[in-house]
Amino acid sequence: MRSGFVALMGLPNVGKSSLINLLIKEDIAITSDKAQTTRNAILGIYHDAEDEIIFIDTPGIHKAKTELGQNMNKEAYGQAEGADVIYYMIDAKKGLTTKDEPILKRLGQLDIPMFLVVNKIDLLNKDMIAKILMDASKYDFKEYIPISVYDNDNIEELIKTTLTYFKDDIKYYPDEMVTNVSLSFRTKEIIRQKVLENTDQEIPHLVATYIDVLDEQDNKVIIEASIICNKDSHKAIIIGKKGERLRKINMSASKELKKLFHKKVYLSLFVKVKEDWMNKPGALKDLGYGRYE
Repeated sequence: MRSGFVALMGLPNVGKSSLINLLIKEDIAITSDKAQTTRNAILGIYHDAEDEIIFIDTPGIHKAKTELGQNMNKEAYGQAEGADVIYYMIDAKKGLTTKDEPILKRLGQLDIPMFLVVNKIDLLNKDMIAKILMDASKYDFKEYIPISVYDNDNIEELIKTTLTYFKDDIKYYPDEMVTNVSLSFRTKEIIRQKVLENTDQEIPHLVATYIDVLDEQDNKVIIEASIICNKDSHKAIIIGKKGERLRKINMSASKELKKLFHKKVYLSLFVKVKEDWMNKPGALKDLGYGRYE
């Protein structure tokens, strides 16, 4: 029996959330091609016949311009400090960049084994991958592991290597538990993901969601949720012409929520404007940042 904690670190959009979803075989962390999609540290709990790995999906490190961004960076670094292993993930198409250097310098001050996990190798040939690994040799990585979440390539080797670094021999969570977040949290994250997916680049990542009502009954779930945006123009985009886009968001979210609850879902969405909410004192707390309600 081996168990331990792994913090997934890196720039936005390198595949951290996708890797966790693949490993635990359930979509607990939302994914999007927009930066800073992940805002909270979410646990994905991997179990096999004997071992347990608790993966911590952290927000992508970025140059913070708002209180929200500053809290996201603080959250990510704080989670790394308590891990047994750090995965530093990069996008194989981009390799290590100048943006990675200050992050790696700070993480290097921690006495924690760090792996370089190169994702999306399905998009490169072997020579290109070898060059990335060679360029990374100047950093103090304990392991260099190229993977493809898309093709499920080399994931087994990643798990096998990780377990060799663990010293604990206790089980932290029951086998049936795959995450620490509540159904309410997962519900609002699914809705937020569908807003991002259906608005392309028109709506920034700073959109938020509230769950106003979540009434789970024997054969159905009744949900009322508020989508919080920053400007009246953003509200208009989310609603769309004659409400078409909001209906599309509702239909898409309802489909995912049906899988989550395994029963019929009746979802009502409301779009509200709170101007410049991310920069107002207490706004992050009011909107549920950092809590798993």
